[in-house]
Amino acid sequence: MAVVLRLLHFLVLVYVSYIPLALAQDKNGFIYNGFHDQANLDLDGIAEIHSNGLLQLTNLSRQEVGRAFFHFPMKFNTSSSNPTSSLSFSTNFVFAMAPQVKNLGGHGIAFTICPSKNFSHALLNRYLGLFNNSNNGNSTNHILAIELDTVLDPEFEDITMNHVGIDVNGMKSVASAPAMYFSNKEGKNISLELMSGNPMHLWIDYDEAEKLLNVTLAPTTIPKPNRPLLSTHIDLSQILLESMYVGFSSATGTLASDHYILGWSFNKSGPAQSLGVSSLPRLPRERKRKEKPSVMIMIALIAVAVALITVIGAAYILRRKKYEEIREDWEEEYGPHRFSYKNLHKATKGFKDTELLGEGGFGKVYIGILPSSNVQIAVKRVSHDSKQGMEEFVAEIVSMGRLRHRNLVQLLGYCRRRGELLLVYDYMPNGSLDKFLYSKEKPNLNWVQRFRIIRGVASGLLYLHEEWEQVVLHRDIKASNVLLDAELNGRLGDFGLARLYDHGSNPQTTHVVGTVGYLAPEFYRTGRANTCTDVFAFGAFLLEVACGRRPIELQAQGLPEQVILVDLVAECCRRGAILDASDPRLEGNYVAEEMELVLKLGLFCSDTIPAARPSMKQVMQFLDGDADLRESPHDVSASFTAFTITESYDFMSSQASVASMSSTGSFLRGGR
Repeated sequence: MAVVLRLLHFLVLVYVSYIPLALAQDKNGFIYNGFHDQANLDLDGIAEIHSNGLLQLTNLSRQEVGRAFFHFPMKFNTSSSNPTSSLSFSTNFVFAMAPQVKNLGGHGIAFTICPSKNFSHALLNRYLGLFNNSNNGNSTNHILAIELDTVLDPEFEDITMNHVGIDVNGMKSVASAPAMYFSNKEGKNISLELMSGNPMHLWIDYDEAEKLLNVTLAPTTIPKPNRPLLSTHIDLSQILLESMYVGFSSATGTLASDHYILGWSFNKSGPAQSLGVSSLPRLPRERKRKEKPSVMIMIALIAVAVALITVIGAAYILRRKKYEEIREDWEEEYGPHRFSYKNLHKATKGFKDTELLGEGGFGKVYIGILPSSNVQIAVKRVSHDSKQGMEEFVAEIVSMGRLRHRNLVQLLGYCRRRGELLLVYDYMPNGSLDKFLYSKEKPNLNWVQRFRIIRGVASGLLYLHEEWEQVVLHRDIKASNVLLDAELNGRLGDFGLARLYDHGSNPQTTHVVGTVGYLAPEFYRTGRANTCTDVFAFGAFLLEVACGRRPIELQAQGLPEQVILVDLVAECCRRGAILDASDPRLEGNYVAEEMELVLKLGLFCSDTIPAARPSMKQVMQFLDGDADLRESPHDVSASFTAFTITESYDFMSSQASVASMSSTGSFLRGGR
């Protein structure tokens, strides 16, 4: 018995001594050729591991986050007094991003080194589940992230909607480059599409001695390229703490993607082990071919098919007109931008009144869910004359469908059927801004939310005017055309009146369209829209948001006399009490400098002289604090002379084409 006890005691000592050794190995490095063993992997959000070992961070769920971190923290030496360990590390992983709609998907993946796995205060969408509005860019975050970004966000100075970036403590990259790889064979860079759905290999290597961080991207079909995509000198001793976690974070927004990690290798004490690419788990879309059925089964299936075709044929012919569309040869080039009426009919449950979001001067808007992808959409039904100018009109719709900005409502495509045009938009769950400003059913927006919405709409309008490949005139900027997403970010919608023209050319449109109170005075005289007329409308929008009042309030609304908002604000400005014009619902809870800036900027944009108004680039400089409005040589309060509502109505009554100027017309109302 004594011998047995001594043997058991020896085995226990061996086992206990082995545990620290095993953990030490885990904490220095690891390799996952597929995630069949998740014992040392912590999952958060919607992340999951498939039965075949595939790690899926996000799926087609919207407004969700998925994270996966190695369970044990890595010990980094952040002190030069300890020469035995270093900050050098090496990692590589294989990933894939498959969008729910072609070229439209979630916000990408970030490989992350961070001091904690607790991201309870982080926002989704563009922050990739890592940061929020208040801590983005703070040096106390101690976070290093390598982002695989598929959305162009001007606020973070993104270079393209398909890039790789090195982020330090925030989403503004210290270095970034379009997604591509260097071909050793061809001796040149070759572009890659991150959202192609194809697996790709990423290597990240940091050399503490040279303080050099290299990031290399390539398809999984080739070895690691000789040249990295990014090579940046950075001192990680100022960023990393002694104990850090490594892992991935990915977030979805109004559109989503399937984001996968197929394999992952990490080493803090030397080069990371190479992944066995050929043995990694397959993506769900790679399905094994089924065995060919026998000849008899084929004959039986053909017979059944013929019988079904015969029976269904008559019913199909009778039902065909129900989904009959107008299709012409010139539309073939627009491909994926064309939705079938049948799918839109099913998505909106037959355009039932229960799915109605709102209606205005241009038609009705319905909420729907695409049957093929479960994506929520908003469908606008507009009457049209298909014989006159339809080809040019659809061409502009498709062009505007290529606009990509986080502060624009995404136009996904269109459908034509009989006497109507159906426009398909991304769905905005919080509806239009005017409901929050004027409806008692909606909660009051605080000043932080309002100022963020103002900056967002300004950023979107700057993109339309100067940053896209063509100039886009919106021509109907107002609160009812600003939609709010799930996080109450403002997105400019209603492109039903928008027009395109090339940079450096003059717009030719001469139809007076828009909404009373937002139309520039010169527009009534010439009928010509340009970026200055958009800026005028934006000025009215600024005052509307800051004051909580419509640009023109009539006697019919219970007021003793009509009130022109810009006159009211200009008068307060002349009296030296411009803050008196602020929205009383705010109860004085605002940043006085920001409120004064918005009110004066609204007057500046509302100048009756088009050349005196600022450009949207200047507007963004004022809002970002990069320029001082008081230094402008233009005295906005002294030079402004408002035109009366009577003059605008007199003009409208003589113009048959202005029937579309109804102030109730909203192209896309959004959610209830």
